[in-house]
Parts: sequence; C-alpha cells; structure tokens
Amino acid sequence: VSISHRITGIINFFAITLICIWFALMLLGEKEYQIIKIFLESFLGKFILIGITWSFSFQMLSEIRHLIMDMGYGFELQTTKITGLLVIFGSVILTILIYLLGRGII
Repeated sequence: VSISHRITGIINFFAITLICIWFALMLLGEKEYQIIKIFLESFLGKFILIGITWSFSFQMLSEIRHLIMDMGYGFELQTTKITGLLVIFGSVILTILIYLLGRGII
C-alpha cells in the first residue's frame, strides 16, 4: 500500500494539472470547452475520470491511515494488513459511491 500511496500522489499531481486546464478551457469560451466535453463523454474520458476518482479516494484514505500511524498506532503486522485492505477496498467502494452520486442514482 505504501508504494501505491506514492504512485497515486504522482497521478494526483497530473490530475490536478488536467483539472486546471479543463477550467481554463471553460474560461476561454464554449467552443474550447466543447473539445474537453467531447473527450470526457468518450469511453477513454470516462475511464480516466473514474481512475482519477479512485486515485483521489485511495490517496485520501491512505493519508488517514498514515496520520493514525504518525500518532503511534497500528504498527503491528496484523493491523497494517487490515488497514491496508481497508484502504484498498474502501477506495473502490468510495469510487463507486461517487460515481453513483454523480449519475444521480443515489
């Protein structure tokens, strides 16, 4: 989980850059925004958005795990395995919930 935390941090850096470009295109007018809108409505665009959502979810839960460990708790092998699995499965569940909220299903 530790290396995944670092990898998602790098992914999130580039994701925030893409989000800033997206907002800049919105400020330039409707014609420029249509380019990014068409891309985000494609299969690849939706895949990237779901991937970014998972990356942010994973990073957030992993940061909470690290904060708890910084306070001196959870260093036992069994506890680290359990919290690692909670981060992995929690990020997937959180991503699904965010997707369902975005689609208006929940």
